[in-house]
Amino acid sequence: MDINDLLQGPMKDIIIDQVGKQLGIGDSQQTNTAIDGIFATLLNGVMKNTNTPEGQTGLMNALERDHDGSILDDLAGFLGGGKAPSNPKTANGEGILNHLLGDKTANAAESISKVSGIDTAKIMQLMATLAPVVLGMLGKAKAQPQVEQSSGGLLDFIKGATQTVNQQPANQSILNSLLDKDGDGSIIDDIAGMGMKSIFGKLFGK
Repeated sequence: MDINDLLQGPMKDIIIDQVGKQLGIGDSQQTNTAIDGIFATLLNGVMKNTNTPEGQTGLMNALERDHDGSILDDLAGFLGGGKAPSNPKTANGEGILNHLLGDKTANAAESISKVSGIDTAKIMQLMATLAPVVLGMLGKAKAQPQVEQSSGGLLDFIKGATQTVNQQPANQSILNSLLDKDGDGSIIDDIAGMGMKSIFGKLFGK
């Protein structure tokens, strides 16, 4: 499992097709831009959370209990609403957003809306839909032998995935608009002020 599986190729095509139908978005390029911006926003939040041992433990526990990656086995079914995971927490997108972004969720939606050209309300729905997909991707990656056996394990995977999405020009605009609230040009400094400590612990009862 690789972040590029979600950024391009058959899996990305499934996401664009399904969410476009569900939200009535006819422009695939707009949808593509919005999806990438959402992935970038969420991965940056996860990345910051793993900077503390407590955050790392909370994430690992959450993935083991509720996000093993099986949600990606029938991605079209999940996105189309035809297949709900047996564990409600696996698909609790609104809950993930609430604890991951908190009061920054609306700001994130507005920033992504501005860059993609999609209505903010639809972006909010799309964020809730894709949040479980991002955690499912991390859960599936965690179980891969090459990730498990690497020195940095899943943390290195998250770091690499975050760097990949941050390099996209549209995502740089979104992240700067959302996170660089003090105008100092530092995205990471502002992520630190978003109240993400133990977000996975709060969300999953640790």
